[in-house]
Amino acid sequence: MARLLLCQGANPSLEVPVQIHFWGVRGSIAVSGPRFQRTGGNTSCLELRLGADRLVLDAGTGLRALGEHLGCVPVDLALAFSHVHWDHIVGFPFFAPLFHPDSRITILGAARESGSVMDALRAQMAPPRFPVPFDALPARIRFQPLLPGRPVDVGPFTLLAGDLSHPDGTLGLRVQAGGRTVVYATDHEHGGRHLDRRLLHLAQGADLLVHDAQYTPAEYQGGPGPSRRGWGHSTWAEAVAAADQAGVGRLALFHHDPGRDDDELAVIEAQARGRRPATLAAREGLALAL
Repeated sequence: MARLLLCQGANPSLEVPVQIHFWGVRGSIAVSGPRFQRTGGNTSCLELRLGADRLVLDAGTGLRALGEHLGCVPVDLALAFSHVHWDHIVGFPFFAPLFHPDSRITILGAARESGSVMDALRAQMAPPRFPVPFDALPARIRFQPLLPGRPVDVGPFTLLAGDLSHPDGTLGLRVQAGGRTVVYATDHEHGGRHLDRRLLHLAQGADLLVHDAQYTPAEYQGGPGPSRRGWGHSTWAEAVAAADQAGVGRLALFHHDPGRDDDELAVIEAQARGRRPATLAAREGLALAL
């Protein structure tokens, strides 16, 4: 397991670091095979811990891996969703702690006209799509809406959501805990000559920015293959530029295209580091301490 300690000046008040673990870093659909072993094939799931408190961002197939790590034990955690496209929710029914009656899960996400996060989770577990219905889960589950611009406190974590650009909508999440700030901005398309000011505002001064980087600039423009304009994702070059303009400490490229193999991702990571040394490509199993 890789581990990186991020230090940005001594601060004696930061006695307990924020621990970050990437359980799933892939976009759109999970993949497997020897070409993807170094990066991992699970879809979006990021875990933040401060002491005994745990906040999970998105429930892609990486959530199953986190559940396997924890086991069917009682947990008390918050699970925040950027949006409810299938690659961000499909791991939820396979999260082992949900099947313990003493688990307490707070689910956070947008409540849109098309339905809430809870509606999406119930729908994917309803017959004939899944054998165990949502209401049969033994864990105690409650829903907390995330409204853009309104901070929400969950244990030691303060979440601030902001609307970003993606088909059917998505939330960028700014998380503050232990004197550190992590911004999670997956599934976002800047979509023009200029970077999205909303994202830059949300990410301003963060210690770590986890930014959608699904495409290369050439892929986004349509070479090779179709243009990816309007598909709701960014290029690695836009992620680097956003990190620079927002003045963040570290940048993690995230939501890698399902066709992007380990060697191709290594090339992108090297190109990105050539422009911004404090950049890494998120890989499954990567652990950071802020």
